[in-house]
Amino acid sequence: MPITVEEFETARPHLLSAAHRMLGSAHDAQDAVQTAWLRAMTAPPSPSIDDPSAWLTTVTARVCLDELRARRRRNEAPLLADAIPAAELAADEAILRTEDVSRAVIVLLNQLTPPQRVAYVLHDLFSVPFDQIAHVLGGTVSSAKKHASRARQRLDSAQRTSEQNSRPHEQIVEAFLAAARTGDTRTMIQLLAPDCVRDADAALLPGGARTAVTGAVDIASETVHFRHRIQAACRLIVNNKPVYLIAPGGHPLATIEISTANQKVTRITLRLAQADDHFAAALP
Repeated sequence: MPITVEEFETARPHLLSAAHRMLGSAHDAQDAVQTAWLRAMTAPPSPSIDDPSAWLTTVTARVCLDELRARRRRNEAPLLADAIPAAELAADEAILRTEDVSRAVIVLLNQLTPPQRVAYVLHDLFSVPFDQIAHVLGGTVSSAKKHASRARQRLDSAQRTSEQNSRPHEQIVEAFLAAARTGDTRTMIQLLAPDCVRDADAALLPGGARTAVTGAVDIASETVHFRHRIQAACRLIVNNKPVYLIAPGGHPLATIEISTANQKVTRITLRLAQADDHFAAALP
């Protein structure tokens, strides 16, 4: 057997990280890496492999590509957060926090075709050379480069045209969300207009909770209880509108749209994410 157990265990963390970015799920990444190992164990005898990690990365990427293509054939939309078991959601969130992964990038990767996603993740996120990526995709180096380039274009500023340059507004919003993430009620009240309104879909609230709340004090007091959700929010363009997306583990749950006037937050609107929502990158 050209790959030893020790070599596989050494490569496993890298393989899991790459598979997670390609598949968007810690559970699916574990399955992909395990499948890659089984393929390595049952592969016919071959000469010694110079770079076991690179060899295993290629096999794992092929497994991920097969899975992404199977999802597309089944016409499976990416799962929203409320459709994912709590344990799996927690595992995905743990990866984002432990490895400092951009949750916005994980959301946006779902907009790509399978070859684009694999090429982008391997090259742009893990510095895999294009000749190896071409081997994974079963095409030429030129084709692999085109897939990565198209992925970059879809994730980059070309899709940010709908966002307005509104720096004062964004500073107020960022300050409010920073306070919300830490439960800083006093700062939230200072940033909220006295007659501010919080409007939310009932499905996002505990049973019997008011869908509309008015007043800075009441809104700030309520927001403290949802700070774990605010901590999982990232800035994105959703359906051509700049908002914040609550995406635990990189899975869309809800959007937060915040309106301001006269240096104060005047309205907060929370809506459930939908399967047909379109996501694009927001300006930094």
